[in-house]
Amino acid sequence: MTVVDRPSSQEELVATGPRRRTLPGVLVAAVVCVVVALLAQVPFLRNRFFYVWDDSAAQFLPTWHYLGQRLSAGHWPEYLDVQNWMGGNFAAEALFGLWNPVDLANYWLVSRFDDLALAALVVKTEFLVLLALGVYLLCREYRAGKGAAAAIAVALPFSGFTLFYDTSSWAAGLMAFSSVPHVWWSTRRMARGVGSPLWPFLFGALAVTTGNPYGLLGVCAVLLALLVENWGNRAALIKVLAVGVLIGLVVPLVYLPLLGNSPVTDRAGQGFASDGMLMPRLSDFLNSSMPSAQPMIGTFASPTRMTVPAMYFAWFVLPLLPWLRWGVLRKRWREFLGVFVVAAGYLALAIGPSNLWMFRFPLRHVEMVFLALGVLFAVLLTGGLSTGRLRARALVTAALIAGSTYLSFAAGPWEWRRHLVSAVLLAVGVALVVWFARSGRPRAVPAVLVLGVAATLGLQTVWFPANHDIAGYEFSPRTVSQAEKNLQYPGAVFQVGFLVVGNAGLPAGHDSITSYSGMGYRKFKQATCMTYRGATCAASYDMMLQPTELGGRALVDLMRVDVLLVQRTMVDDPVPPAGWAVAHRNEVATDLRREDPLPWKDGRLSFVDGNVQVSADKAVGDQEETVRFTKSGGAARLAFARLDWPGYRAEVDGKPIQVSEGPAGLVVVDLPDGVNGGELKLTWEPPGLKVGIGAAAAGALGALVLAALERARRRRRTSFSTDQPV
Repeated sequence: MTVVDRPSSQEELVATGPRRRTLPGVLVAAVVCVVVALLAQVPFLRNRFFYVWDDSAAQFLPTWHYLGQRLSAGHWPEYLDVQNWMGGNFAAEALFGLWNPVDLANYWLVSRFDDLALAALVVKTEFLVLLALGVYLLCREYRAGKGAAAAIAVALPFSGFTLFYDTSSWAAGLMAFSSVPHVWWSTRRMARGVGSPLWPFLFGALAVTTGNPYGLLGVCAVLLALLVENWGNRAALIKVLAVGVLIGLVVPLVYLPLLGNSPVTDRAGQGFASDGMLMPRLSDFLNSSMPSAQPMIGTFASPTRMTVPAMYFAWFVLPLLPWLRWGVLRKRWREFLGVFVVAAGYLALAIGPSNLWMFRFPLRHVEMVFLALGVLFAVLLTGGLSTGRLRARALVTAALIAGSTYLSFAAGPWEWRRHLVSAVLLAVGVALVVWFARSGRPRAVPAVLVLGVAATLGLQTVWFPANHDIAGYEFSPRTVSQAEKNLQYPGAVFQVGFLVVGNAGLPAGHDSITSYSGMGYRKFKQATCMTYRGATCAASYDMMLQPTELGGRALVDLMRVDVLLVQRTMVDDPVPPAGWAVAHRNEVATDLRREDPLPWKDGRLSFVDGNVQVSADKAVGDQEETVRFTKSGGAARLAFARLDWPGYRAEVDGKPIQVSEGPAGLVVVDLPDGVNGGELKLTWEPPGLKVGIGAAAAGALGALVLAALERARRRRRTSFSTDQPV
């Protein structure tokens, strides 16, 4: 076999004349990280709550803070928080990365902050930097030059969807996406024999354990692309397949609890449908370089038009297309088969139906399209700009800019000034790039591209300081410590209306029944008139007070509610039920509280049949509870203020007994005739936990073995090579 040294970059293939000294790749990567970290501060400086928006405000940041506190107290993994009700099944939610060490370290970090806006800035800056580093490494792996790779790596984290949706709101998407370029880079290196299999497994496991299904989809897409790219290379195919299987063994750990809970949960938008929500069209990609373009795409706030440039990629991509040396792709097309597969596959998904199983909102696929196209652009840019036929190329660029300007104007004519400024910025930027290329200073081109990224980001944060396509929740600049002073309620609170947003009370230790849940508990939502955000309707006040089949007890008692917080726009003057009184009333809400404390204060027991006497009830954490009781005969039922998530088991003195679903989905334990006393032990474990742990452990062990075998193979190969006569 003849071994040919691989050129370090495409720059060496096209360089002419004397070799110029360039910055080391490690230093360029470090500069990329620093630049992205600095640029990430720009949206925060314009809007202090840019990174605490929508789901980040209602779900992610408060829950991260809570999980970080629990982690600091030695509670890990935190599968279940019964007091957080629908939003408390962290194992089934999957999005909280209970098995992801990077996520857990960030939760601990967030818990050190009183100001969640600052915490969000730090964490999201971190993941934008990780994304940029992965993009840089991936571009370099495809032999893009350092400058071209750096320009794409700086631009992609601030593309429209990634910045205004994933980073601002859907943080789990950002976390997952930031791992995908690293998976792609490390797996491709391994396939060509210069990287250890341990790295793609680790990066793949990180992508999977974020719990975001788009991360898992990205890993699958990358592995498929590399199989296509290495078709005909048996050794590379075996390596990619082996790593894919090992990463797949981590999947049950994350997703078996979610699937195991599906019989009792519902999630909006599952199945196959097409309603126009966040559905880009192929023509929307024509504006991917226009900073002011607000595409005609349906959103949560409007059925016709977005309030942010969600289809924006980078200012320089479309205008520079006429200046690129396209012959590079003709000569090296075989190397880029994987990139073509990712680009084409995700483009089909991006313009596809709005709902495909658990994958909603095809706009989410756009960033993977941009990742693949960014790799190709970096490679083409590395070949240098073609500056011949100057007038013809300039006319094509002018037509591209004018076309994008007109399409942007057509979607929002009242914003014509913004479109004009954008067009001037693109024209000036391209003119500078071409001038530097023609004047023999090509190394200045990446600097111009990055400066343009900074300029467009500054303009966009002025024009679009927040994403009003999704919920802002109107948070005030209140820190956690201030919230602790203002949210003092004695026990569990049920709100009628929408007074406490999602999980916002968690950092303050606020025991709120109405929490945010990405999946929900179907029967509980129906019985309480509750939405996924924790909001309830006016009818929920009466629903909470209606007698149930359990001895006529109302839900307010079965759920061990201590405070009813009633929004006045829902029920202006609620009549307190027996045993309750108005504790406080203002222009916003009426605060109703119990006059006498509930029994069994050390546990979650809320109801027993009349023939049962309870001597002790104690909850041991959230996953275990014991009840000592006696019974005078016949069958009986005990109810607990717990949702009957799949995974509960009950035993009396070691003998299994039935657990059933009661009113509103509460846990009910059936004591059969003949069981007249003893200790009832109620335990819960996420469905598939043991299988998931075993599979993930097998995957990690397999990765170590594969890495050891690869290392031994390289040593034998090196030894064989050095032993041969010269």
